[in-house]
Amino acid sequence: MISGGHVQVNDGTKRPGYKVKPGDRVKIRDVQDVIVPEPEKMDLAILHEDAHILVVDKTAGQVVHPGPGHMSGTLVNGLLSHDSVFGNKCWEPLRPGIVHRLDKDTSGLILVAKTLRSLEFLQKEFKHRRVEKEYLALVQGENIPEAGDIELSMGRHPRNRKLMAVLENGGRYARTGFRVKQRFTGGALMEVRLFTGRTHQIRVHFYHQGMPLFGDRVYQVRRHRKGPSIAPRQMLHSWKLSFRHPYSGLRMAFCAPVPEDFAQTMKQLS
Repeated sequence: MISGGHVQVNDGTKRPGYKVKPGDRVKIRDVQDVIVPEPEKMDLAILHEDAHILVVDKTAGQVVHPGPGHMSGTLVNGLLSHDSVFGNKCWEPLRPGIVHRLDKDTSGLILVAKTLRSLEFLQKEFKHRRVEKEYLALVQGENIPEAGDIELSMGRHPRNRKLMAVLENGGRYARTGFRVKQRFTGGALMEVRLFTGRTHQIRVHFYHQGMPLFGDRVYQVRRHRKGPSIAPRQMLHSWKLSFRHPYSGLRMAFCAPVPEDFAQTMKQLS
C-alpha cells in the first residue's frame, strides 16, 4: 500500500522504510478501496458443508486469507469462487467466513462460517476454549518425554517483532499438551492438543523445550535453519477438530488424513 502511494505522510508519499517522527500526519486510504480479493477456481478438499459451515482440509503452502505478498491463491480466493455467499458485503472483505487460521506451511483442518451468525457463534466457542483441536507434529530431539503440558506465556519477540517467543514477563497465557505417538532416531511423532490459540504456539513452545519441528526454518536451532532438510516444510498437521454446530448445537468431529509429504518424512525417519 505504501509503495502504491496509498499511504501519505504530511500529504506526501514516503518510502516504506521512512521512520515516522513526532507530529507527522499519516493518512491511509480505506483498505477496502485498495485490496479486493478476486474469486479463483480451485480444488478445495471439503470434508463437510451445509448452509451454516464448511470444513476444509487445507494444503500446506496455502495462505488462509489475502495480505501483503499474498493477494492470490489463498483459501479466501477459493471460497469466493466456491460459493457466492462469501462475496456478500456483510463480511470483513479480506476474511469472509474465516473463524481461525493456520500458518501457510501447516496443513489440515480449518473451519469456515457461511453466515454472520455462525461466525459470531464459532468465534465465541474458540474464545471460551470449547473447540477441541489436535495436531500431529514431527519433532527433533533426544530424551523426549512421553507426555506433558507446556504452560508458558507468549508474545512478540522483544527484538524481532515478526516472530513470537516465550516471555518471562508479560505475554499471554498459552497451553500445549502433547503425547508421543511414535519414536524415531533423533525425534518423535507427537499428538498435540492445543488448549489456547496463540500465533505459532506449537512451534514456539516445542522450540523453547528443545524439540523444534522438523522442517521449521524459523523456530529452529541456528545450525539447522539453512542447508538441506529431510522435511520440505514445518511438519505440523491440523489432525482433529471437534466443535458444536452453530445451528443444531450438536457436537461434530472431523479427522484429516496425513498428507503425503508428512508421511514421506516419517518414512525417512523410520
